[in-house]
Amino acid sequence: MADKHMSGDGKDGFNGSLLDPEVYTTNESTEEEPENPNLWPRPLARKWILMLFVGTCLLYCARMAMPICAVSMAATFHWSKIDSGLVLGGFFWGYCFTQILGGHASDKVGGERVLFISAASWALITAATPPLAQLSSHTLALMSMARFLMGLLQGVFFPSLASLCSQRVVEGERGFLMSTMHSGGHLGTLLAGGMGSFMLDRYGWESMFYGIGFLSALWALVVWQCFLKGEVTPKQLETSNDSQWSLSSARWLSLFKKPPVWAMVFAHMCMSSTFYTLLSWLPTYFKESFPHAAVWVYNVIPWLTAIPSALGGGYLSDFLINRGYSIALVRKTMQFFAMGVSSMFIMLLSGGAFTSFTSAVIFVSAAVGLSTFTSSGVSVNVQDLTPSCAGALYGFMNMMGSFMGLVLVSLSGYLIEVTLSWASVFSLITLINATGLGIFLIFGDARRVDLENYSQATVV
Repeated sequence: MADKHMSGDGKDGFNGSLLDPEVYTTNESTEEEPENPNLWPRPLARKWILMLFVGTCLLYCARMAMPICAVSMAATFHWSKIDSGLVLGGFFWGYCFTQILGGHASDKVGGERVLFISAASWALITAATPPLAQLSSHTLALMSMARFLMGLLQGVFFPSLASLCSQRVVEGERGFLMSTMHSGGHLGTLLAGGMGSFMLDRYGWESMFYGIGFLSALWALVVWQCFLKGEVTPKQLETSNDSQWSLSSARWLSLFKKPPVWAMVFAHMCMSSTFYTLLSWLPTYFKESFPHAAVWVYNVIPWLTAIPSALGGGYLSDFLINRGYSIALVRKTMQFFAMGVSSMFIMLLSGGAFTSFTSAVIFVSAAVGLSTFTSSGVSVNVQDLTPSCAGALYGFMNMMGSFMGLVLVSLSGYLIEVTLSWASVFSLITLINATGLGIFLIFGDARRVDLENYSQATVV
């Protein structure tokens, strides 16, 4: 995190653990400088990692509540498919708007407080959804607004997580931490689906919102009582006063003139959009291609595969870095598997009648599992390049990925309607992944670029 990262060629003999306070020091050129006060000590790091994993899981549970209950709510309130689409789409529009703001706030005061405020707010909105739906005859407008607000509040989560990771964790352990957090999202998706089916059948759609809202509020309460209570004012992170990047337009313009930055942003956009497309259309693909197959198989197995895959990819990337391999090489290798190898399995789905249900599930599971390696590639590369503004820049990346995802999901529907073939969609996904991967492999790097005079920089 200091001058040792100038070359981006490795860890300079770092063999410690994420949770070891001894390893959070600068290199030999700055031996007299004190340890970085922003980094988590061992006991606190263990607690935060567990809490962030649970928080990510609950985030996805809250996010999936409306999609799971949409059919029941549509029947109750007489929504058409267009009405349901308006309600569900409201989340993504709100999700785009607070990415940069949430990341910037986390860069300035630390992501812990931002995450607490976000979780407490989305817990309230989730629990308040059933009463709002019964409040007046304008149910459609109220539910669309609730989803929009949910997107606004959850939009700060992953930028804040990226900011926390860059401020609190040494570079050789960031891949595993981010992979762990993303695996929490996959677990949340599975829990929401399983819990949702049970609660819908037994207690009605309202119980889903009440249950998730209560658990999210409980998480926020534990974070406040155990981690943040007593901090009357947000703690300003200790940074280099003369060289930290600000959010001025001139600084951003200068930042985006650097090839590793825009290569990283472009690759993230491609990866996010293709993942959103698979997430949106795979259930339809299986339903049309294998109408008699068990629904739970293709809705559960790929996401079960994603959890150990994400954890394994994170562990592998950190292991390679700690063994002395170039950080840039490790990031590109992980991204090659996430976008390159996974696309090969996606193309195998284009076999049509020659693809059996079993092989299709295997191909999809492999593609989804390998795509999680991006958590140790492009997703964490922002912390290598710009740790002083990692939250804000990750928010920008996520915003652009969300917008591109909306476009690609719509374009895929048009292609399916016109060509009557899924091969066109899988070919498009492969082309976009190959383009983003190629740009990242050529122009990507892991050398720090966010400080004007980096050779004189101290720990941020």
